[in-house]
Amino acid sequence: MEGRVRGAGNGFVLACDMRFAARESALFCQLEQAFATVPGAGGIQHLTRLIGRARTLEVILSADDYDAEQAERHGWINRALPAAELGQFVRSLAHRIAGFPSAAHTMLKERVNANTLALADEFRRDSDLFAHGLSSPEGSARTKAAFERAFQTRDAEMDLPRLLGDLGRHPDQH
Repeated sequence: MEGRVRGAGNGFVLACDMRFAARESALFCQLEQAFATVPGAGGIQHLTRLIGRARTLEVILSADDYDAEQAERHGWINRALPAAELGQFVRSLAHRIAGFPSAAHTMLKERVNANTLALADEFRRDSDLFAHGLSSPEGSARTKAAFERAFQTRDAEMDLPRLLGDLGRHPDQH
């Protein structure tokens, strides 16, 4: 990752077997709490298993950005590397792994997954809670407020933690 990874995008990235990020530019966030809901794309399940209960609560409740170095320290990503080295590192690792027997990969992943992943029903439950939260009166109001404040613009993306923190305030209170 070399850019911003937030919400469902972070859920997608967390579902990957390994995660590598550019020190200079990668940011990670679970922003759903700002919209009165919970992550519905696996963020709760994966983060809890990767970084622990307390850090997961901090990450999700804060709806704040975390840089690549902090994500690496927490175990959110495998490694934070300089952007100039990122591509070559990932290619070299992929080629090395590809040189080993694929049947061994399959056995290993099955065992690691059995010991670290939540049951599918837990992911479905989070998805249902996400939809319920967004459709609640508070979730709907916060989503409307975000779009009224240009949520889908580059400026908002660059300053998203501030925008999310301000969603509960009247626009004149900024």
